Amino acid sequence: MVKVRKSKVDPPCNGECPLSDCMRLIAGAWAPHVIWYLREGPRRFSELKGDIHAVTAKVLAERLRQLEADGVVHRQVMQTSPPTVEYSLTELGAELTPAIAAIVSVSERLKRQRGRLGA
Repeated sequence: MVKVRKSKVDPPCNGECPLSDCMRLIAGAWAPHVIWYLREGPRRFSELKGDIHAVTAKVLAERLRQLEADGVVHRQVMQTSPPTVEYSLTELGAELTPAIAAIVSVSERLKRQRGRLGA
């Protein structure tokens, strides 16, 4: 019988897990895309909808509301006629951009690797 080895890695949490909470946040439908497109500055709803072609307006609105409630996205109503709304990343949201960029980078490397292996 093979002996089960004890993990040498400390768990990421005691009680509520911040790792699971963060992964749940960015695992939400289209959430990483919203963060990705807001990383360079504020965008209006229609601009984000154009950036993320496959998302429906309903789902995008829900995701923006959820990200705002989570403190990742800031919603600002502009005093224009008609009123305009801009979305931007909060300081907390901006902290997620390197993680999402790393995921994109690894994904590109995996895609290239699969291409070499499948050839």
